[in-house]
Amino acid sequence: MSSHTRTGTLIGLALAFALILGGWVGLLYALLLGGSGAVIGAHLDRRIDLRTFLRSLGGRG
Repeated sequence: MSSHTRTGTLIGLALAFALILGGWVGLLYALLLGGSGAVIGAHLDRRIDLRTFLRSLGGRG
């Protein structure tokens, strides 16, 4: 099993547990927090630059 397949499987299981244990609200929180963590992780890995994105939102770009 490749690394991406394993990661996708674990994410799917985690979201399933969030839905089962927390209902739709739990699923939405899991998606929101997971997405936030992914963006922060990508920034720390230097795959994306959040400073440039935030400057463009502020109109100072």
